[in-house]
Amino acid sequence: MALITCRFYSNVLGVTTALNVILPKEEKKKYPVLFLLHGMGGDHTVWIRKTSVERYADEAGLAVVMPDAGSSFYTDMVHGGAYWTFVSEEVPRLARRFFPLSGRPEETFAAGMSMGGYGALKLALRFPERFSAAASISGVTDAAEFGHGNGRQELFRNIFGGAGAIPGTPDDLFSLAGRLAASGRKKPHIYLCCGTKDGLYDMNVRFRDHLRRLSYSVTCAKGKAGHEWGYWDEAIRDAIRFFTEDLSAAARPEHNTNSGGNTP
Repeated sequence: MALITCRFYSNVLGVTTALNVILPKEEKKKYPVLFLLHGMGGDHTVWIRKTSVERYADEAGLAVVMPDAGSSFYTDMVHGGAYWTFVSEEVPRLARRFFPLSGRPEETFAAGMSMGGYGALKLALRFPERFSAAASISGVTDAAEFGHGNGRQELFRNIFGGAGAIPGTPDDLFSLAGRLAASGRKKPHIYLCCGTKDGLYDMNVRFRDHLRRLSYSVTCAKGKAGHEWGYWDEAIRDAIRFFTEDLSAAARPEHNTNSGGNTP
């Protein structure tokens, strides 16, 4: 197993930035890959520092790419960097140039916690031809609602032009899910988990119900937890198992499932 910190100049952002990459010890020409996103206040190191994701990925034979995106909500900011273009275009292209990573959709996944859960879902819903599945761990599934919270208005004005500008746009996960379902294109498998004591729990329930009405394949899990790393360590282990074991069958029926009978 190798943990590599890669510093590079981003043409999209116009700055030198970094990403961390986990490569399993198992030798492969091309590794299946998980793009793993951090939350607000985090960076490319936080998953390594706070969880055992190295061990989980190595056991699963999965490469993991962890970029640094600040508190951008993985969006081309109104006042700030073009972080959506960075994470959706530049990072995958450069990561595959630098490292032996698969480009096959069935071997490409996205996951993240909190703000990163929002980013992972946005990647899979906007690019279902690239990502076969996404996992949102205590994710911000309703960015507009979240952006109206205390202390977030100024941040969301800089990112989106205000929380009120989000509904109905490609930055609105509810709208994205509906548009994709209506398009007739293949929909990604979705893994949702959120602790019942988390302030984001209710929006996760609403998003789960929305996906089910649209006939997405949704696997759900919960636990008596808040917005905390102890829960997220277990959740990323389970999400990796979902990507590498539960979706390993050649054909998976398009229906809703619940992980262990638990439903957020």
